[in-house]
Amino acid sequence: MRQVVLDTETTGLSWEKGNRLVEIGCIELLERRPTGRSFQCYLNPDREFEQGAQEVTGLTVEFLADKPRFAEIVDEFLAFIEGAELVIHNAAFDVGFLNAELTRLAAGHGRIQDRCGIEDSLLLARQRFPGQRNSLDALCKRLGVDNSHRQLHGALLDAQLLTEAYLALTSGQEEIGFASEPVAVAQRTLPATSPDAAARPRVRVDDEETTAHDARLQGLQAKAGHCLWLQLESAA
Repeated sequence: MRQVVLDTETTGLSWEKGNRLVEIGCIELLERRPTGRSFQCYLNPDREFEQGAQEVTGLTVEFLADKPRFAEIVDEFLAFIEGAELVIHNAAFDVGFLNAELTRLAAGHGRIQDRCGIEDSLLLARQRFPGQRNSLDALCKRLGVDNSHRQLHGALLDAQLLTEAYLALTSGQEEIGFASEPVAVAQRTLPATSPDAAARPRVRVDDEETTAHDARLQGLQAKAGHCLWLQLESAA
């Protein structure tokens, strides 16, 4: 699966009031692993910041004056996200701004959700931690993601932090190789009538390997809040 973790920064909180994008940041994941590919650009919004918005990002109209407008980078941006599942924290906010920018263009570019699937990590966090604060900062603290270098909001920085938080939030059995196990087993499985079927060697695990295995399961439990193997062991 190809995913793109996405974040934006804007001149204000509401695209309906004419606020614009000032930064887009994206991180590409393939089978839940960062590929090293990213997309980032600052944008000239052709308007002032709303009160308070500038302090959040540290960006200024003067800094953005020579940056490209959305129309100049739209093709590159859409090519980067095309067909991916977008992972966005509070997706309605970012998707609303992106669709508003697309609507302003002369050519018919459609909507973001027509090109990509969308996974809202805020909704996932609320399901996992009901009744608790689930901002990106709160998630980072809860899931052990170091965000001490985050003094200001930045789209690429926040996308990087969200990548770590999302992987921790959704970590499961695939982290220890279960995702590829069905294929590998299917390739190795012998027919029931094979004379080798009853002659499979026994695998003995030493104490060091057992300790490392238990530590790994405890790590998954701490990150994901549950671990199927530990549940099975306790029920046995």
